[in-house]
Amino acid sequence: MEQRKHWWNGVWGRLARRDVFLRTDADRWYVEARVGGADGRSRFTEHGTEDAAYDMVRHLLTGPGDWREVSDGPPAARHRAASEVCPPPARGTGQP
Repeated sequence: MEQRKHWWNGVWGRLARRDVFLRTDADRWYVEARVGGADGRSRFTEHGTEDAAYDMVRHLLTGPGDWREVSDGPPAARHRAASEVCPPPARGTGQP
């Protein structure tokens, strides 16, 4: 399984921290919504397409907080607002 993206709500602390992960394995896409940091609780959803997985990510990132991408990559890209990182998909392209 390959992790593609990771977003964080910008809040430190076990009770308030939220993370969203986007992963892929072969032709399946997985979204993990984690509450409470590394030792917290997670909810997983499985999706048949990249577009469907990004729809779930967008839904999760509408919650409170200063959501930012913290995936590997250049520092400027990691700290962009979630709305810039996960724009609505261009329909029919299979890309976010």
